[in-house]
Amino acid sequence: MEIKRVPVSIYAEMTPNPKVMKFVSNKLLLQSDSAEFRNIDEAKPSPLATKLFHFPFVKEVFISGNYIAIAKFDIVEWDDVAQEVRVFITEFLQDGGVAVHEEQLAPIQEEKAEQGSGPVLNPEDLGEVEARIVDILEEYIKPAVAQDGGNIAFMAYKDKIVEVQLQGACSGCPSSTMTLKNGILSILQKMLPTLVEDVVAVNG
Repeated sequence: MEIKRVPVSIYAEMTPNPKVMKFVSNKLLLQSDSAEFRNIDEAKPSPLATKLFHFPFVKEVFISGNYIAIAKFDIVEWDDVAQEVRVFITEFLQDGGVAVHEEQLAPIQEEKAEQGSGPVLNPEDLGEVEARIVDILEEYIKPAVAQDGGNIAFMAYKDKIVEVQLQGACSGCPSSTMTLKNGILSILQKMLPTLVEDVVAVNG
């Protein structure tokens, strides 16, 4: 019996961050939460990201669920290169290329956490308020942020201030401060009155 491969289709979508384009696939690329690669060395677990870094304009690659958010350097405009990247990703996946070897991600995430540059979340270590904040982020905020090609990770809660890490299109986005203050802060304050005074991004 012949196994029919489902044709891979990819479409490109602008994000609120002009430097980041989101490429959405009709197949799941990553089972776990997300993977962020800021250079070719970090991209070792991801054959797809490694290949994408061969494009001189690719600055960062973020993979989550069924999409890839790519941040570019200012040397080109997306209008000039988006189609080329879309075709490349489509062909890579159509040929059976692996987006991410997920079993190789864990050591890298742990290493980042040890260096203090990545989210380290052990549910047992969370207090009651922290656990509620994580729940709210997961349920109400992550889906909206993912629509824009980004991700948000809880980092810390102290003195009524919530620290988060912005990833993908949200990282360095001109409108991310607005998102933080208007969207995330207002939701947290509404659901946890008197417990949250501010939300800050630890990576810009």
